[in-house]
Amino acid sequence: EVLNILGAYHFERVFPVDPKTEKRTREAGMHLWYIVRFDKDTDLKEAARKLRKLGEISKIQSNPTIQRAYDPKKKPLYLSANDLQHVTRTSEGLTFNDPGLKHQWHYQNTGDYDFEKKGRAEAFPGADVNCGEAWKLCKGDPSIIVAVLDEGVMWNHPDLIGNMWTNEAEEVGSTEDKDGNGYKGDRYGYNFVKNTGIISWTSAEDTGHGTHVAGTIAAVNNNNEGVGGIAGGDGTENSGVKIMTCQLFDGTYGCTLAAEAKAIKYAADNGAVILQCSWGYNSPDANEALGYTPGPKDEQDWVNQYPLEKEALDYFIHNAGSPNGVIDGGLAIFASGNEYAPSSSFPAGYSKCISVSAIAADYTPSSYTNYGEEITLCAPGGDGDYYGTPGVSDDQFAWEGKTQGLILSTGIKNGQPYYAYMEGTSMACPHVSGVAALGLSYAVKERRHFKAAEFIELMKETANDQFYNFYDEKGEKLYYYNHTTFGAPPTLMNLVERKGKMGRLVDAGALLKAIGNHGSDMIVPNVYLATGKSTSIDLARYFIDGESLSYSCTVADENIATISVDKTILTVNGVADGSTTVTIQAGSKSQT
Repeated sequence: EVLNILGAYHFERVFPVDPKTEKRTREAGMHLWYIVRFDKDTDLKEAARKLRKLGEISKIQSNPTIQRAYDPKKKPLYLSANDLQHVTRTSEGLTFNDPGLKHQWHYQNTGDYDFEKKGRAEAFPGADVNCGEAWKLCKGDPSIIVAVLDEGVMWNHPDLIGNMWTNEAEEVGSTEDKDGNGYKGDRYGYNFVKNTGIISWTSAEDTGHGTHVAGTIAAVNNNNEGVGGIAGGDGTENSGVKIMTCQLFDGTYGCTLAAEAKAIKYAADNGAVILQCSWGYNSPDANEALGYTPGPKDEQDWVNQYPLEKEALDYFIHNAGSPNGVIDGGLAIFASGNEYAPSSSFPAGYSKCISVSAIAADYTPSSYTNYGEEITLCAPGGDGDYYGTPGVSDDQFAWEGKTQGLILSTGIKNGQPYYAYMEGTSMACPHVSGVAALGLSYAVKERRHFKAAEFIELMKETANDQFYNFYDEKGEKLYYYNHTTFGAPPTLMNLVERKGKMGRLVDAGALLKAIGNHGSDMIVPNVYLATGKSTSIDLARYFIDGESLSYSCTVADENIATISVDKTILTVNGVADGSTTVTIQAGSKSQT
């Protein structure tokens, strides 16, 4: 009927069948979404009107190509690995030996950066995400997977390859779907723009944006190379969180809304528990005078326009993680937008997502950042219009380390691995994703379990809002919009108007210290299996320091099931229909 009504020529499910997750896909109703392709000259509104006459159709959305929320023409400020080695600045008191770490004030701000401004724009101690305190407790854990939905992440960047998520069943460029998840060759993730497992980053229009945010989350720490990442491990093999690359932008191209929804569901179905999203629509209050077109006016307007996107996010938020893992559900973290606007963009403003605004190195709002009641958290995003020299290009200062009012991370230049300074709520967002990943890593260590909503509340509770007192004291902030343009006029920002509208400043140290007193104990899960079958559980995951404990286990009724233990692995064998209990003794603790 649909094909006949529209004269359509193609009709297919949006989400491919993955046998491992098809049951929950159907429970969520995601199998009901279809793509219909028809003649390009057909009027979309008229097509929708005709389709709505079919009683079986409940929702319709057009399938346009999504656009970047940042300007791809604005290139990063590049540094090579050698540049980082040669830039002089004290590294005293830093946790790791990465040469660029001393310029990543956004992790550990000691306040001794003047950014060549001699007092006009300064750095204040504590205007960071407090990695110094957090790293005393944890540096990362490879069981935590962060999906970066962005430009493709350069997975073979020497400062990232050690912390890339890897689908061992697949090979890059394979034309076979070897693991049966519906995606061919998805070894490090998937290119949803070109529908291929080949992640790309060599187009002239690629900015390295995805690689930059990935480095903030999980650049390999303590490898005496490049920069550090918030949850990048301690330098030993397989000690950092893992980055899954879900490519939404490729050169001049963006993926469709349906492909974006596929990326979100792919992340949940393949183990990611955090969505890192430095993209979105413009704010409803986007500054039209600056050339921005306003986006959805509120949450309901967004839901009406983009129901598939909303359902995909709900699927991730409810289905990522595991009831038996460290987090049940997923965290969707979005940049609030860069339109100088008094409201968040969407999907960031969705009540179930985390919307992130950006601050400078002295706690003041970054000149470009969106702000408003919908903002959840803030983090350093850099501020070139505040710290830059009016009328002077920043490029000449980059190699001297004088652009530290921006955010330093991994980058790409002409398809090759580099390091780069960038700015935006796009850069603030991965700080929150990195802190969330570090917090969940510590929860793994402490064997704590959280519902996703519980963990978000803990992030908010442990975040800092004391910096708002400074807004009253300072009153206003002077910056130069588009500061590299000669004759750029000064702009005064009213700080008092932004009090309480930037969210709370995420605090990694405070979050990790609170982990042990929140959530619940990890519990060895119930097991369901057929007679004649067996299954195994790694008991180390459910007891603190479980890898070093000895385990003794007894089964109540061996007529129902038998068990065996090999080091930390409990194997259960089904003997007959029925149920029984197993008691596990691990040191002084036991579970049944």
